[in-house]
Amino acid sequence: MAVEVNDAPAVKRYEARVDGASEVAGVAQYIRTDELVAFVHTEVAPEYEGRGVGSALVRTALDETRAAGLRALPTCPFFAAWISRHPEYQDLVYQSRSKVGD
Repeated sequence: MAVEVNDAPAVKRYEARVDGASEVAGVAQYIRTDELVAFVHTEVAPEYEGRGVGSALVRTALDETRAAGLRALPTCPFFAAWISRHPEYQDLVYQSRSKVGD
């Protein structure tokens, strides 16, 4: 099974398709700023769950975030859990530099 992931900036999400199909197998919605990309929701169609679609979405989104020189804010639980299991991506996680409350 080949998973292809593409950014669809017009709808602010990454889209995964399987084996060249036209239907979307999964999406990762985001909000992009000049400093970071907040990943807010990930959804995989039930028939593709457990087949690597979600992981392909996260990996591609984070690789493109790194390439753009941005940080990732994983507000989506799936993104946060995936990053916690992949230490090679933990350096991308956004850390607030605000001094409020210190």
